[in-house]
Amino acid sequence: MRIRFAGISSISDSQISFTMKIHKGDNVIVISGSEKGKKGQVARVFADRNLVLIEGMNLMKRHQKPRKAGQKGQVVEKAMPLPMSNVALVEGGKAVKTGQRKVGEKWIRVNRKSGKEI
Repeated sequence: MRIRFAGISSISDSQISFTMKIHKGDNVIVISGSEKGKKGQVARVFADRNLVLIEGMNLMKRHQKPRKAGQKGQVVEKAMPLPMSNVALVEGGKAVKTGQRKVGEKWIRVNRKSGKEI
């Protein structure tokens, strides 16, 4: 995927480095949108599109064709991804901002307010 910025020729994904503040398995709360206030666990992160898929959240109905002859089609509820800007990490029941701290050779995520490791 190539990205264009104002005044800069296109840049490939490998040339852009950024850290994802939300990872798979994190407990999050939705801070805006129709699902605001709901909590869930991240099932998948789409880093290239800046989206997260949360289990049982943002359900949409999708019509599924029959797969075999004689089988009926059906309507399936499917979880759709949310923009990463609409969710926040949860610690102690509240949304928290995250920062990074280097411990030895490894970077870890920390709660910005308390300084505790996430």
